[in-house]
Amino acid sequence: MTSLAQILGTLDPNSSLPLYQQLQRALREAIEKHVLGPEDALPSERQLAADLGVSRITVRKAIEGLIDEGLLVSRQGSGNFVGTRIDKNFAKLTSFSEDMRARGRTPRSEWLKRAQGTVTPEEALKLALSPGTLVYRFHRLRFADDEPMSLEYCTVVASCLPSLEAVDTSLYDALERQGCRPVRALQRLRALLLDEEQAKLLEAQPGDAGLLVERLGYLRDGRAVELSQSFYRGDTYDFVAELNAS
Repeated sequence: MTSLAQILGTLDPNSSLPLYQQLQRALREAIEKHVLGPEDALPSERQLAADLGVSRITVRKAIEGLIDEGLLVSRQGSGNFVGTRIDKNFAKLTSFSEDMRARGRTPRSEWLKRAQGTVTPEEALKLALSPGTLVYRFHRLRFADDEPMSLEYCTVVASCLPSLEAVDTSLYDALERQGCRPVRALQRLRALLLDEEQAKLLEAQPGDAGLLVERLGYLRDGRAVELSQSFYRGDTYDFVAELNAS
């Protein structure tokens, strides 16, 4: 594996890119390549400056930028650490697995339930399905680097998948193989307090702050294919959306 020293040693004083931006990019790469993992401590600003032959101001500016991005966390009296929070772009339709890999984390799932059945009245209304329509239900505990991140309860129109077993690591990958991956979605974010069961699975405490994201995913032809509820610990996820004035 590439070492931190090798990655940080790529700084080029003759580059048109400022040194602090080069250092930011190098540290991002170290996180993405798992050279630095969640909660890992960075060398001190003094040590980094000495090792790289740059000023402490350059190091501080680079680190402050990564703190603003949520990649690093500064702890008074202890130093700077790789953050454990995940930034989720609320305006981009991506799967949990894609989000985790983009952050240099390794996703995996633990099955809580995998079953087929017919739509409930609420599902039929939201998915615009006729009573009795067959659906698949996937309930999973989602992990990043073996840290529980979310509880996901998903209902999918059965005609969009060949079988229950077609879903392994990523639901969206399985749907894409069938040409049924959602291309747009309506999402709703709501704050809540985790109940006893949710807290136990997410390794939190009952009553801790949580986030619920409800998603209704649509195919290109306008048909709804996916209805999901995902519960997140409030201290591990940040939802970010870019807004533009039109």
